[in-house]
Amino acid sequence: MCGIVGQYGMADPALGARMLDRLGHRGPDGSGIARFADAWIGHRRLAIVDPAGGCQPILNEDRSMGLAANAEVYNHEELRRRLASHAMSTRSDNEVIVHLLEQEHPTAIGLLDGMYAFCCAGDDFFVAARDPIGIKPLYWARDGGRVVFASEIGAFDEGWRRHVKVFPPGHYWSASEGLVRFATPAQGGSDGLCSEEEHPPPRVLEQLRDLLVAAVRSHMMGDVPIGILLSGGLDSSLIAAIAARAAAEDGKRLKSFSIGLPGSADLAAARVVAAHVGTDHHECVYTPAELVEALPRAIAALESFEPALVRGAVPNYLLAENVERHVKVVLCGEGADELFAGYEYLCGFDSGLELHHELVSLVEGLHKLDLQRTDRVTMAHGVEARPAFLQRDVVSFALSLPGHWKLSGGGRIEKDLLRRAFDGWLPAPLLWRRKAQFGDGSGASIPLRKAARDLAQVDLETAQRRDPTLRSLEELVYRRIFEENLEGVCPDRLLGRFATA
Repeated sequence: MCGIVGQYGMADPALGARMLDRLGHRGPDGSGIARFADAWIGHRRLAIVDPAGGCQPILNEDRSMGLAANAEVYNHEELRRRLASHAMSTRSDNEVIVHLLEQEHPTAIGLLDGMYAFCCAGDDFFVAARDPIGIKPLYWARDGGRVVFASEIGAFDEGWRRHVKVFPPGHYWSASEGLVRFATPAQGGSDGLCSEEEHPPPRVLEQLRDLLVAAVRSHMMGDVPIGILLSGGLDSSLIAAIAARAAAEDGKRLKSFSIGLPGSADLAAARVVAAHVGTDHHECVYTPAELVEALPRAIAALESFEPALVRGAVPNYLLAENVERHVKVVLCGEGADELFAGYEYLCGFDSGLELHHELVSLVEGLHKLDLQRTDRVTMAHGVEARPAFLQRDVVSFALSLPGHWKLSGGGRIEKDLLRRAFDGWLPAPLLWRRKAQFGDGSGASIPLRKAARDLAQVDLETAQRRDPTLRSLEELVYRRIFEENLEGVCPDRLLGRFATA
């Protein structure tokens, strides 16, 4: 995975170089740039596929187009066959993107199965795009006739930051067409298949199991060792069980990583899962003081002050520091709660259709929440995280299922459908363990909330008189840290009100 910068219109190479330098943590293995008539693209590389030959920008055959991509394209072998008339110069999965855009209209971006954000440029051509769910980050800013793109907010010069907005998932922007939607997060899904059956039949459970197994295996693509972030909850435990089997078939042992305060629930559960599936397990045990000390660095990396995100980001930031010493790629369990109704508040739904619409909304918002947290805290240490639950076939299938199959409450546990699909893959106490928020399971929530109260130096009532939108002292403290690290940013643009305008 990587960091990218792109400019179109009155391109300024010095600006591009400064921006690229600020993304060094995303790509410690190399950098490259390409200049065209009215465009400039730059790339920081984390070498995972074809480490020796996959340097970027990748150019087409006559060097008239170049690509800077932060991407993993899991169906690149299939696309290579579609692009057989082109001479590929690398084994990189990313190379198919530049030839696809050379051969076909930008709507063909929808053929890519993976996570991606990229800028592809030529003397009379420029396209920037982001995957349908927004797994990979992309921001943009427009000022006059110039449009600038980057993987992180912090890459932009301070003078540009007031213009920065979230680039919308499932869209591309081209110099000729402007902003165009090419896919939705639930592409291929529906309002839930009509079914009079109260519970999913065995064939549905089998299909779900097969799709997730295939997704995990595809996400293990690469020429470097791969591990897993293992909290001990259902989602990461299922991914670990699948990936450990796949690794064993190749004569390898999957590495797993967990974090928590001494005696935390996540550490204990992850230890049991690791022993059951046979991973090479590593624990990161921290103290409350270490957690608080890492808070400013984690918020700076996260580029958000949303309290729920911060509570999960800080322990994950510390964990990524440990992971970096062992692997460059980790699988993770993000997306399962949104696809299979894992959040506690969803137990209050009694209408399958209403639940379905809520889940679609949650999936559409993932790029501003859990996916942002996961990407930033891992890439801050040059580690790529891959959420197998968000592979396009899994998402499409999950969102095509009747909503009433995902209802919980009244004695029915959340994600019942997913648990039954993998009956026998984990010990029953783990398979049927109820969900805990990551910040709670790792033990991070209490010390972080206490630290925020201590750091606020004001009571909530006084703080809210100054800012009526403020929800808590915790948010106040986190926002102060955010603004210290990202001067000039307009938070409203990043919180959704102007996010894709």
